[in-house]
Amino acid sequence: MFKFLKKSHSTQIIKAPICGKCISIEDVKDEVFSTKMLGDGIAINATGDTVYAPADGVITTIVNSKHAFGIKLNNGLEMLIHVGLDTVKLNGEGFSVLVNVGEQVKQGTPIIKIDRNFIESKGMTLVTPVIILESDKYDIHKCAIGQDVVGAESTVIEYKLI
Repeated sequence: MFKFLKKSHSTQIIKAPICGKCISIEDVKDEVFSTKMLGDGIAINATGDTVYAPADGVITTIVNSKHAFGIKLNNGLEMLIHVGLDTVKLNGEGFSVLVNVGEQVKQGTPIIKIDRNFIESKGMTLVTPVIILESDKYDIHKCAIGQDVVGAESTVIEYKLI
């Protein structure tokens, strides 16, 4: 009775922000991510050199060292994409930001271009955590763990508001 009053929460998707192999967030060699301090998600052991918007939204943050950005999706979900581990130590070297904070982007919009050779020459990994902030508000299904994914094309997470 009164089902029409219940708000329907449809399943939404998040695309891979970069090409590579999708891995469990718990397997990331950084406690901030593996213990889900910032939220739940997945990681991608990146093989690509372009980081894309995983869904439609607005860029909320680009850290000064250019290795991470925040995006608020059009439905309100907030995400953090963190390119590599310890890459903050590069102080922006090896990263070219292609958008501005406050910019509305479509899923697949290039956000950051990375210089893989430079970053890898510094001995850094390009494991890229894809974190849903306030993840306790969502029912999250990680649908690509163990698979090779294509940036801006492969679905890596399905979710819906609880």
